[in-house]
Amino acid sequence: MFEYFPENYTWNLAFMSGMNRGGALGDLDEACRSLKAHAGRRDTVAQQAWFESFVKVAERSEALARRDEEAGNLFSAGRKYVRAGVYYLLAERMPSHKNPGKAIAYRKALAAYEKGYRLRGDPVERVDIPLKGTSLPALFSKVPGSGRAPCVVHFDGFDITKELIYGAAAEEYRRRGISLLIVDHPGVGEALRLRGLAGSHDTEVPAGACVDYLETRPDVDSRRIGVAGVSLGGYYAPRAAAFEKRLKCCVCWGALYDFDEIMENRAANRSEPSVPGHDDHAQWVFGKQSVEEVREVTRKLTLKGVMDKITCPILIVHGENDRQIPLQHAERTYMEAVNSPLRELKVFTLSEGGAEHCAADDNALAVDYMADWVAKVLGGKRAPVLSS
Repeated sequence: MFEYFPENYTWNLAFMSGMNRGGALGDLDEACRSLKAHAGRRDTVAQQAWFESFVKVAERSEALARRDEEAGNLFSAGRKYVRAGVYYLLAERMPSHKNPGKAIAYRKALAAYEKGYRLRGDPVERVDIPLKGTSLPALFSKVPGSGRAPCVVHFDGFDITKELIYGAAAEEYRRRGISLLIVDHPGVGEALRLRGLAGSHDTEVPAGACVDYLETRPDVDSRRIGVAGVSLGGYYAPRAAAFEKRLKCCVCWGALYDFDEIMENRAANRSEPSVPGHDDHAQWVFGKQSVEEVREVTRKLTLKGVMDKITCPILIVHGENDRQIPLQHAERTYMEAVNSPLRELKVFTLSEGGAEHCAADDNALAVDYMADWVAKVLGGKRAPVLSS
């Protein structure tokens, strides 16, 4: 993985997230150049410096977008608004949830993305999924054409949002005739930040609500609905597939067999953190007031005794050099899926790329592999054969 900050994995991960999801290298370099002196500190001063630097770049991109919009160059404006959304999300990634600037930047990100999608003419629709007296915000990425198409419910992870997944994956799934319902489920994104919905282990509940919703859409084939998840979604997705039998396939974009084990590794500094203040972030995600209370939740986030209940095809994609989640998590997930009619473990190696956590070093390799697999399993569209 390209390491702009050799001494700060967490910042490098965020830098690559920006590169993989629509950011411009020049913008990212401008935001990060002044941060090199802070990279080794890993304190609130450093995180605030990151926040302010990325907000500055986001505001510049937004100003350029407005100029294009006023000139009638709407496609150009749309691209710049989406970039602003990326930078606002990168800004709000670092401060604690107790920092009031975080919520402000997040709302600006949502507004920038929404305007960018509209001006670019993206085939994406903002929807709300009814769930137990509330609802889950989601993006529905629609395949071109008419008729019913297969669809994948895509869950987030510990610290990613629906907009970032859309930027990384939606286009490639659409090319293959697969719609995506990208969901900010309890514990992440808008569901956590604006609706106060804390995460839990029973992800078959929000998954079932998503399937209920998709069954009402005339553009979705309800017999061909799958589920995918990234990072902590490597627990969320297989848990959902094990107990929600309407799901016809499962993709783990990075395996995660036992989250409590990861919490132990983090406490002992045996793995790298994806965000600063990992324990504080976990308390926010799960709606708890102490590390001890969080551990009561994370002990339930295990696939032990769950994987043998999966009866649909499953793909596990993992990186050989994943510094957050050991490869053994992928191997255990695969080995225990004994009742899946089609199970596959794809390990991306250092020699080919995609070897870091959830292919942070090369998202395209993983996204292409997953989208191709889903298209084969759910019956998507194949690329046309070119005549010689």
